[in-house]
Amino acid sequence: MDKDGNGENRRSGGRKRPLRPLGHTSLSELALRYVSRFATTRAKLLSYLQRKLRERGWEGTDEPDIEGLVSRIAELGYVNDEAYALAKAGSLSARGYGQARVRQALRVAGVDEEDGASARNLAREQAADAALRFARRKRIGPFAVSPADPRMREKSLAAMIRAGHDFALARAIVSAEPGETITSEELLEARS
Repeated sequence: MDKDGNGENRRSGGRKRPLRPLGHTSLSELALRYVSRFATTRAKLLSYLQRKLRERGWEGTDEPDIEGLVSRIAELGYVNDEAYALAKAGSLSARGYGQARVRQALRVAGVDEEDGASARNLAREQAADAALRFARRKRIGPFAVSPADPRMREKSLAAMIRAGHDFALARAIVSAEPGETITSEELLEARS
């Protein structure tokens, strides 16, 4: 049977029949299958399970204990918000995104302040290197092919700020002339 995108099974001949409502076992299996396939947080897993319950319904007379299931899965170590946050921060920094984008991604993923602290520290430590990676990728400042006119510098500055870099760091990179050598230490001094 093919699974259709709207939560129904297709039989041969194109007729649809609704999926069976979830029970305790099928909800647990669904949760385990999800965490085995995706890096996730407790909040994202909770949201996924709530959505599946809305789509398929519940077969029992008692209410499903979704929070309890998510807690048990986290206790088993299948979901670790702190590890997720560190991986996300490392990934975003490696792609050239700054601290603000890291904070935003963690907030969207439902990572709380305590679990996200080490990830925010990592993003802060890698801020200058991430800004240089972004500038290199977008050919901004010292990585530009030719000197930028004032309008292009404004656009480059806006792009760096949207990428999550703070204003002082972005301005220092955008102000650099093409071919100029600029180090992360110099950027950190300029930011201070």
